[in-house]
Amino acid sequence: MTTLTEPRERQEVRTTFGLVSRLWMLCAAVSLLTLGAAGVLTLVAPAEVNWVVWLRGSVVVVASLVFVIVTRAAARGSRRAYSRMRWISILAPIGICLIIVAPDSGYPVWMKVEQAIVGAIIIAIAVLLNRRVVRAAFPKTK
Repeated sequence: MTTLTEPRERQEVRTTFGLVSRLWMLCAAVSLLTLGAAGVLTLVAPAEVNWVVWLRGSVVVVASLVFVIVTRAAARGSRRAYSRMRWISILAPIGICLIIVAPDSGYPVWMKVEQAIVGAIIIAIAVLLNRRVVRAAFPKTK
């Protein structure tokens, strides 16, 4: 991370990464709750749960926790970590939209709702990471 001229800007970038980290944790929490719901539904309405639910829920939990670590690396100045998060935060909601609109995706409606919530959280992450002050902290290298 380059040295920003304004201490306020440095603080703003630090605050942004703290919020981004909490949002990734929120994604993990939502997905953990989803896995809990899948466990309950397996007992009371097994037709509402399939392997896709378990796989997607587990992958989102793990990926979200990995991105908490990536956020810490970006906060320490890693342009590579920052760039990776920016791309994921832009591409993931597109993939989630495809899951939601696909009629034969294998995802039950309740899981599509959960994915919409996760997608909204990731869109918020994308907005935060693409703010001018954050981008300025990671100038392109030649």
